[in-house]
Amino acid sequence: MIEFFFDCSSPWTYLAFHNIQPLAKELGAEIIWRPILVGGIFNTVNPSVYAQREKPVPLKARYMKKDLEDWARSAGLAIKMPPTVFPVNSVKAMRGCIWLGQDMVPFATAVFETYWGADKDISQDAVLAEICKKIGIDEQRFFAGISEQSIKDQLKANTEEVVARGGFGSPTIFVGKTDMYFGNDRLPLIREALERRKASAA
Repeated sequence: MIEFFFDCSSPWTYLAFHNIQPLAKELGAEIIWRPILVGGIFNTVNPSVYAQREKPVPLKARYMKKDLEDWARSAGLAIKMPPTVFPVNSVKAMRGCIWLGQDMVPFATAVFETYWGADKDISQDAVLAEICKKIGIDEQRFFAGISEQSIKDQLKANTEEVVARGGFGSPTIFVGKTDMYFGNDRLPLIREALERRKASAA
């Protein structure tokens, strides 16, 4: 089993979200999608992210831009970094993922594509309504659903849980309950972890 804690406001999460699905399918591993708010994690345990944004190291920033472009090309994804609105308030989109439950993947995929590929502000109701129409979700039910207190509470609980389990950003990925990995570039290690578990269960 793979637990995938994610926020659509991260380009590296977009890459991992895209890349982990064929990996899991190949190895017969189930993915449990766990929407979170990465800003809540930064505020709680990783405020250095804000300092890095305010005073980036030029050489590192230049390389990170190239690195992201390389990964996007490898995955066949369109990623504009930075998008026009960055960082973006993703709370409604992530509540939408919670509300959709097991059916969240098409919605989350469309949110990633809309924000990182089409450069549209996913904090705006009009943009979320457009996404709902695109994938066949009733927008009135969607906006009513994401306003429910239980949905808000679950998103907060997921965010608090990943911090309690050692996470400090998005994506945070667990193989089993305790084997934690952070970031898209850890997928080769996740593959090895899944293969080890598969071999030991044989």
